[in-house]
Amino acid sequence: MKKTLASLGKLDRQLWALTGAQLITSAGFSLALPFLSLYLHRDRGLAMTVVGTIMLFNAGVSAGGRVVGGELADRWGQRPVALLSAVLRTGLFGLLAFLIQKAGPIWAVALAYLGLRLTGAMAMTVITAMVADLAAGRRMEAYGVLRVGSNIGWAAGPAIGGYLAAFLPYWTLFAFGAAITGVAFLILLTVRGAGPKACSSAVGAGLRGLTQDRRFLVFLLLAYLVFVVAGQLVSTLSVYTVGRLGRSEAEFGALLTLNGLVIVFVQYPLARWADRLRRARALALGSLLYGIGYAAVGWARGLPELMAAVAVATLGEGLFAPTTMTVTAEMAGEERRGRYLGALGFAETLGWSTGPFVGGLLLDLLPHAPALMWGCLGTLAVGASLGFSRAGRSWGDGGGPPQPAPTPSRGSP
Repeated sequence: MKKTLASLGKLDRQLWALTGAQLITSAGFSLALPFLSLYLHRDRGLAMTVVGTIMLFNAGVSAGGRVVGGELADRWGQRPVALLSAVLRTGLFGLLAFLIQKAGPIWAVALAYLGLRLTGAMAMTVITAMVADLAAGRRMEAYGVLRVGSNIGWAAGPAIGGYLAAFLPYWTLFAFGAAITGVAFLILLTVRGAGPKACSSAVGAGLRGLTQDRRFLVFLLLAYLVFVVAGQLVSTLSVYTVGRLGRSEAEFGALLTLNGLVIVFVQYPLARWADRLRRARALALGSLLYGIGYAAVGWARGLPELMAAVAVATLGEGLFAPTTMTVTAEMAGEERRGRYLGALGFAETLGWSTGPFVGGLLLDLLPHAPALMWGCLGTLAVGASLGFSRAGRSWGDGGGPPQPAPTPSRGSP
């Protein structure tokens, strides 16, 4: 414990500011946005098909926002884009509070909501790029700290929002969101950053250079497979646990709580340990634990077995998530860090969005074969584990930190 605290104390103070901003931003988002579907359906009488369509657009906007945020960070500089995202989010939260309080047009509410998701996705990419530059040499640990802060925010937001919604009008949640995001903006003002302020390379040439980096494309494909499996946590697992196994909603809530607690208390020491491993080995082990954990769900019947399966999968998450960000930052090099991290964010969002569809399809096709159904999902992550082990041989030093690919010239095809 003393070594862990001493190691935390040596991290750059600006990293702690970024973590605080990420915690507050996550809390602001999760304070109000999870209740938007309920508001649109119950209070405004919108059909669930329309609500679902809005949420579907949300997935595309969020994925695109990760790419846009990375591209702008490389071209304009990380700090200006982070501050711009915070200002826009604050204004959009205020706009949503006004629209909901005045029962404004549904289309305006939907557009403001999608704008919030876009700017939030942009900010996520920019902050991960800033962390990579501030914590060069200790990126794995830094990403572990960032994830702890983000998880605390996402856990605290819905609890606070649910409490406030019990006695305050719904629009006030968005007003709180605006105030909280404003505080995050003030914190971001104190972060000077350590990365390049801007890059003059053309967008088209840069994106072509990314698509020509075959190592990174293979890495993204393998990571996407794991993200598809990770996407089962909320939707597929909830339907299976409550609808198929007959467990209560409270018991499913306990599984989510366990996931959050493991990340909060184990993520940082796990990231420190993973940093001692070769990158490919850490990715392979994290993917393998994901696969074993979710495959084990198919054999579980009671709450203890389910909690054990989720705990194993969460350990995989704790290994896999910071390693993917670290490897991406190392592959990118300084001037393309935002672009590469944006591409990783796109793959992550796409995996978490398509994962519930894949899980739901298997749940319908194999209703009486849970071991086979969850085994198929686990096989995706196990296959990715094998792929990382093999791909790591091309990363130098038998799978150690990969070196960035050569930067394409401005006129390169």
